[in-house]
Amino acid sequence: MSNLALGSTELHATVSWCCQPLGKEELTAADSEKIAMIFKALSDPVRLRLFSKIAAQPAGEACVCDIQDVGVSQPTVSHHLRKLREAGLLESERRASWVYYRVAPGVLSAMAGLLSQNN
Repeated sequence: MSNLALGSTELHATVSWCCQPLGKEELTAADSEKIAMIFKALSDPVRLRLFSKIAAQPAGEACVCDIQDVGVSQPTVSHHLRKLREAGLLESERRASWVYYRVAPGVLSAMAGLLSQNN
C-alpha cells in the first residue's frame, strides 16, 4: 500500500521551473516562495542529516528504522521527515509497520541546476 508524501504533487511544480540557475534572471514571487520552502526545510541540521542519509542509500530508499539515529527522539525524527515531505523533497511508502523514504524524483538535479553557474 503506497502512501505518497503530502506535498509530492507540489514537488513537480517546484522542480519543473528549475531550469535557470540563481543569478541568471530575477526570480518571480512564486518561484521565490517555492525555493524558500526547500531551503527552509533543509536549513535545520537534523533535517539535512536525514535528507543526506536517505539520498546516500545505495538502494535509493531507507527505512525509518535505519535512519532515526540522529540524536533526537523518534517523534522528533517523524516531525522532521514530515517537514521534508511537505517541502516536496521526500516521498514515503508504508510497508507493514515501517515507513520507507526516498528522495523525490528530480529533486537533486533540480537543486543542482538551481545552484549551478554553468546553465
